[in-house]
This record gives sequence, structure tokens and C-alpha cells, in this order.
Amino acid sequence: MYVPPSARALDDDERELVELARRTIDTHTDAGPDEDGVHTMGAAVMAADYRMFAGVNLYHFTGGPCAELVALGAARAQGARQMRCIVAVGNHGRGVVGPCGRDRQVFVDYYPAMRVIVPTPEGPRSVLAADLMPLTQRWTPEGMNGLDPSLYEDPETAGPPIIRFHPRYLEGVRSSTKTRTTRFRDPARPGSARLVFESDPEVVLPAEVTGIRHCRVSDLTDQDARAEGLTKATELQEALRSHYPDLVATDEVDVITFRIDDRTGTA
Repeated sequence: MYVPPSARALDDDERELVELARRTIDTHTDAGPDEDGVHTMGAAVMAADYRMFAGVNLYHFTGGPCAELVALGAARAQGARQMRCIVAVGNHGRGVVGPCGRDRQVFVDYYPAMRVIVPTPEGPRSVLAADLMPLTQRWTPEGMNGLDPSLYEDPETAGPPIIRFHPRYLEGVRSSTKTRTTRFRDPARPGSARLVFESDPEVVLPAEVTGIRHCRVSDLTDQDARAEGLTKATELQEALRSHYPDLVATDEVDVITFRIDDRTGTA
């Protein structure tokens, strides 16, 4: 079986997305054991800001929508514009199910850099949407576009490493009033980087990581806190625990310093 080159193991957020889709269809299927039904597939999509939205299919002989398309519509109705990942799960314990051809074309047309969770011989894997449609052409409201090789570049691996930020930090980073970030289990390396702000639309700033300090949570300083817009180290520690509930004082974190790379401009 062909497995696309962008395939990788699921991360914690993607596993949670699978569970949401499974829970949704287990709760709302209308098909009993060995029965057909109108609602037999559940789907869940994760937006750029990590919000998750679910849907179920609506089978109809005229072409009722697949669960993935229902989930995408639900996400849009709640204000989500950029999508990170999508998955479909069958009822009665069938597990992850790959998208149909129509869904794959929709993904490439609207969200080519979105990841799609599909079954493989090694179990569910996350792959780039564009990898599911080799040599495809994208449709837009303006018509069909020619082949675009950039569609097949995995944004996670094409170009400098990515450091993701909440959109609330965008202006501070742009103005260089924020030049430091504290991370747990989110490694970075010195040199060129892309700072990605999961806003609407997504913003990417070229930057350079100028330093990385490894320390325990208990060794964070008031200076580290002030660089994050706080006052005391204890405030920074509490803020980190709000993101990482299992964080303890002896865990190691990375204090990353960076600067915007004005030589390449901004996106």
C-alpha cells in the first residue's frame, strides 16, 4: 500500500480529534447492529486555533454530505477559517476511515496544507491533504488552476522550523517588545525560524532564534516573567501550568530568545 511521504504518527491533539469523532458517531448514529442508517460516520476538524468541531454524515441517494463536509461547515459557522486537521470515524467501532474522492478534492481546493488522518498498515497516520491527490488541479470560484508544486510541500518540514504562537502575541512580536518565549516539550534550534500566529488569516513572520536556555520550571526568573508580559516567576509558572496541566517544578523548559528577520520581510 502506498503511504504518502508526509505521513507521520499522530500527536496528542490529533488523537483527541479522533476521539471526538468516535464519540460523536457513537452517540448519534441511527443504525443498530448490522443495519444501514442515515448517520453512520462521524468527523471532527481542528481549526488553526485548536478549536475542534464535529459533524455526522447525512446519507441520501442524491448525494447527501459526508461527515467531513458537515464538520467543515460547522467550523465555518463558528468563525473558524484556517483548518489544521480532519478525521472521519465509522460507527460500530469501525475506527478511522479514509475520505472519499470528492472529499479529497474539497480538501485540496480549500485547505491543501491541512492534515488528514487516514488508516495505514501501521495504524492511523496524519498526512498532508495535497498528498491524497497526486498531480491534482485545484478548483477555485475563478476556475481551474494549473498544477502547483508548492501544494505538495509539507509546511511542517519545508523551510525553517516553525514556532507557533497565540494570535494575541502578534503585535508584541511585530513591534519587538516580545522577544522571548518559554516552551515545554516544544523544541527549537538556533538559527532561522518561522513564527506562526494561528490567526485569521494565519500570519507567518521570518525570524532568527538567537538563544535557547534550558532550565527547570522552579528556576525560571522574574526577568523571564517580565519578558512574557508578567511580573513574577510564580505567575509565569502558573501560566505554563494552565497550558500543561501535568507540568511540575522539576520539569525542564526552554526559554527561547528570538528576533524578527527584517532582511526577508514579513508575510
